[in-house]
Amino acid sequence: MATKKSTKIVQFLGTGRRKQSIARVRLIPNGKGQFIINNKNLDEYFALGTLKLVATQPLTLTNTLDKYDVLVNVNGGGLTGQAGAICHGIARALVKADETLKQEIKNAGFLTRDARVKERKKYGLKKARKAPQFRKR
Repeated sequence: MATKKSTKIVQFLGTGRRKQSIARVRLIPNGKGQFIINNKNLDEYFALGTLKLVATQPLTLTNTLDKYDVLVNVNGGGLTGQAGAICHGIARALVKADETLKQEIKNAGFLTRDARVKERKKYGLKKARKAPQFRKR
């Protein structure tokens, strides 16, 4: 009877959140620097250079951009929120991958979840704070 050898793929998982966006990030070590978001290339998914920069900030900070393949599933919110969620998720996964990077990533503020969300609308107002135009009678 032949025994089946199982080859384990080492992955580091991290979940990032920003506004209404949730990103599930997988870092695969010994990669070629591939960056795939929702089955699309980074350049395809984010047209703006600033969003690409925001999403890859933790990797560029730690000089690990070409050491890992990054696979991301992200949903909810807009593109800016998704880029922030990806940044948060990558930072968390990097800390799991290499504990020595934690202080550097933490000092840059990438491990802190940005808790700012949209304020609710109040009654009597048009939006959260915008009041109807005043009219003298």
